Order: sequence, then structure tokens, then C-alpha cells
Amino acid sequence: MALDGAYLRYLCHELKQNVVNGRVEKIYQPNKDEIVLTLRNSSGATKLLLSARANNPRINITTDVPENPKVPPMLCMLFRKKLCGSRLADVRQPRLERILFLDFDATNDFGEPITLTLVMEIMGKYSNVILIDDKGTIIDALKRVDISMSSQRLVLPGQIYAMPPQQDKIDILDGDTEAVTRKIIGRILDKKVDTPLHKALLNAVQGVSPMVCRELEFLTGKGAELTSQTLDREQLNRLSFFLTRMIRQIRSVDGVPCMIIVDGKPKDFSFTEITCYGKLSVIKRYQQFSLLLDDFYRERDTVERMKSRTQDLYRFLVTAVERLSRKINSQSLELRQCADRDEWRIKGDLLQANLYRMEKGMAKITVENYYDDNNPVTIALNPALTPSQNTQKYYKNYRKAKTAEQMLTVQIEKAKNELEYLETVMESLARATLESELAEIRLELIEQGYLKPPKGKQKKLSALPPMKFTLSDGSELLVGRNNKQNDKLTLKTASKNDIWLHTKNIHGAHAVLVTDGRMVDDSIIMESAQITAYYSKARNSSQVPVDYTLVKHVSKPSGAKPGMVIYVKNKTVYVTPKRPDNA
Repeated sequence: MALDGAYLRYLCHELKQNVVNGRVEKIYQPNKDEIVLTLRNSSGATKLLLSARANNPRINITTDVPENPKVPPMLCMLFRKKLCGSRLADVRQPRLERILFLDFDATNDFGEPITLTLVMEIMGKYSNVILIDDKGTIIDALKRVDISMSSQRLVLPGQIYAMPPQQDKIDILDGDTEAVTRKIIGRILDKKVDTPLHKALLNAVQGVSPMVCRELEFLTGKGAELTSQTLDREQLNRLSFFLTRMIRQIRSVDGVPCMIIVDGKPKDFSFTEITCYGKLSVIKRYQQFSLLLDDFYRERDTVERMKSRTQDLYRFLVTAVERLSRKINSQSLELRQCADRDEWRIKGDLLQANLYRMEKGMAKITVENYYDDNNPVTIALNPALTPSQNTQKYYKNYRKAKTAEQMLTVQIEKAKNELEYLETVMESLARATLESELAEIRLELIEQGYLKPPKGKQKKLSALPPMKFTLSDGSELLVGRNNKQNDKLTLKTASKNDIWLHTKNIHGAHAVLVTDGRMVDDSIIMESAQITAYYSKARNSSQVPVDYTLVKHVSKPSGAKPGMVIYVKNKTVYVTPKRPDNA
């Protein structure tokens, strides 16, 4: 993604305008990789997100505040002690490095004024948030780096903070613009190895992303791919023009935050319009650089945050599902072997009818099979057993296989139902976006005997309401968050003449279209079905079958697991899942 040093320069400028001089009111740590500061100034409270996630590190003003843990981590408590009540005095960026320094006017334990600095390092998997004092000594960091992790740069309390090693690239903020442009082009042409132009630019220019370099190549070659050693005079002139324009734009912080959307999904973003994706892309412009980042990372952030909180549950469910699958396969094999039980009974009958022809010590006997037009059949015998014992052995094997078949049929059906249930829990877990939803899923697994209840007295959970969406005609669609809520919504909350929806033979949420006894237009049912399909395992599919019927035609079998129902008199529509606008 394009959160490069140039984009960070625009963010730095935006933060200077909006949050500098704000006082730190609150500090949260939603997870191990994120810090949220609430800053209050004359214009009100503003939340500042500092994320050191490997996949999407960033710093920006945010409106999407993640849910906080019930107990704040120790690092969060330390940050609160040091920074709460302090004033954000400045935001600095060294050149176009992907680093921001947030300077706070604070006081020490003796009430003396000091400067504390939060360092936001945006470096992929090495991203970090580090708190240092006025002497440059590290107080603590989101990610501590000891000697076993790096011998070059330690990030530990008590160590002196050192900047990451600088890259051998040209600083576009240093010197005359035209001189910098000539220097960059000279660096590219001096390289004897012929490389794609965008890669040569990336290796020469500090603070720009691969996407920006691809855009410069696209503009220079009018859409054609270029290499560093094959540029003609016209192309060099075009490269000089567009490179100079970009440098001036970055220096003056004159840009427009733009998101590139391809196939309806956010693809990339930049501080300027990007044309290299062609007609397949749509450019969405924003008023604020922070707002763009919030929109771009919203869904990805939710998934990442919940993944970090649900790892233990996922591991447990995956293990349980794999164990059940192996059990079903093993028992199914045994059941197929039981299909030959009638052969054991027939051989027993034939031996019983021919006892007079058998003697102890015989290894086999050939008799007429009166079940098959008296065709001869050879039956193996145990020489150590008497004729009667050989006969009874075949009858015993038959009875054993018959009993096993009955028991295996029941056990396989039970295991399949259990597997079906656990898969619905996994689907609910995949849709969870709140800590309280995870708590409800854990409670459900405890009540069903899959997890042990935690020790000590636990605070009673307040029941979450179902998700509520307003449709185009003003109707309400209620969607369950998990199995227990599905049961409550369908069997208790909904009225008998409301419309119930669920994806056909696909795990997903129960949905109820509130009708208040009135007729519902087909278009509203289709709209409801699209949302129902979105909150199912088939979210990313197309032409998803969704069943719908009146709530009064839905019932729960006795002893069924949470979320399991049966229904009749249903109709089916095929829809493409659609996220509701007010989700």
C-alpha cells in the first residue's frame, strides 16, 4: 500500500492543523499493536490512532474507534501515567522518512516540565510506537526488540533511541527543485543495469511508494512500459516534467487524498490522482487524508483486530472439527464393512444345514447355496473348532455386524449434527466484530460443554440486541449475531407473521423482516435476501440461494443445538450478497 513518506508528510501537515495544542484526555490500547489517544482542544475531542500492525501500519485521526479490552494492558497504564494531561506541542517528520515524532509538554513525578515524545515508525512488520524522554532514552514501546531479534538496533526501556538506518536515496526536499530532478535522472542513467523505470525511480527517490513510481513511468511512457537505459530524449523530457511537478506538489503539501477503487473494492491510495490503473479504476477523492485511511482500512482493521482476539477459539474449533471429521470417516468405513453382514448369516445358515457333512479339523467345505439356485459355495472353517462352533462363529459375526451398524448409524448422525453445529459457530466467529460478541460465543460453547467455565465469579453478560437495518421502504430487518441470538430472534422476538430468511444449505445468520402484518413488496424481500446472504458463509459468492417463509412455519426440534431449526412452506430466491448501507 502507498502509505509512503510523501503521504505521511500530508498527514503530518493535517495533524499540525487539527490536533497540535490538544491535551491528552484518554489513552486506550485496543490490542497489542495499536494505541488510541483522545486529544481535546478548542474545537472538541479528536481521536488519534497509532497502529503498528504489520499489514497496515499508520497514524491518522479516526472516527472508527476499536472496542477496548475490559482490563487495560500494562503498557497502556504506563502511557496513561506519562501522557494523560500533557499537551501535544508539535508533530515532526525527518525529511520524507516514514517516521513521525509527536512531542508532548508533560510533567515528571516531581511536577517539573519535561518533553516526552511518541515515535511512530511505519516500516511494515518492523513498525513500532516508542515513547522516549527528553534525553532520548526509551521509556517503553509497543514492540520491544532485544538482542535475539536484532543486533543492529535495540528497542528496550533504558536504551537510547536511534533512528533506523538511512537508505541511499535522494532527498527531494533538499535543494533546488530542478537540481533535484536532474540529480534523480542522473542517478537513474548512471546505473549500468537496465531495469524497469519504476524500479529505478523507487531505488533513487526517498519517500515515494512503488505505486507513485509506476504512475511516473506510466505518464512518461504514455502507458508504455519503459526501462532506465532505453529512454529517448522526449521521454527524458517528459520524465523531468512529471518528476518536477510531483516534487513541487510534495514540497508545497498541495495534494488531494485519492482512493483507487477497482472492481468495487479499494485497491490503493495516494496524495494525488493515479491514472496507471486505466479505465478499470475509479478515483474517489476525500477532504482529509485521515478520513481516506479510515475508509480504506475499515473492513481490514475489523478482521485483523478480531483475528487477534479469536485465535484461541479458532484453534479450539478447528481442532474439534478435524477430530469429528476423522471420527466420521473412520466410522463410515466401519459402517461400509458392516454391509456384508448378510453374508455372515447366509453362511451360518448353510453350515447349520450341512452339519452332518462337517468334521472337526476341516479347513473349508463346499455346499449348495439354496439362496442362489443351489450354486456351490466354498466356506472357510477353523480346523480347531467343532462344526457347531464354526457355525456359531458365523452367526456371532452377523449379530456383531448388525449391532455395530445400528450403533454406527446413530453415532455418525450425531457426529454430523455436532460437526454442523461447530461449523455454524465458526461462521458466527468469522462475522464477529465486537468483544461482547466473542464473549457470547464463548458462553455458548461453555453451556454446550465444549469449553470449561473460567474460575471465579464472572460478571453476567448483558444480552446484545440483534443487528438492525433500515430498508429502502423504511422496513426493519433484524439479523442475529450468533446461534443463541438466532434462536432468540426467530423463536421469541419475531412475530408469527414476520418473514424469516436464511441462506439455503449454507451457514449464516437468521434474519427477520418485520412486517407488522402488512404485505411486503418482492423488491424488499430481495433486498432483505441480499443482506441475509452477506451475513453468511457465502458473503463473497454470487447467486446465493436464500430461503424465506413466515416465522410461524419455523420450529426448533427437541434437543437441537443452538441455531438449528427446521422450516416448511418456504420459497427460494437467488441473490448477490450486499453489505447494508447502514452497517
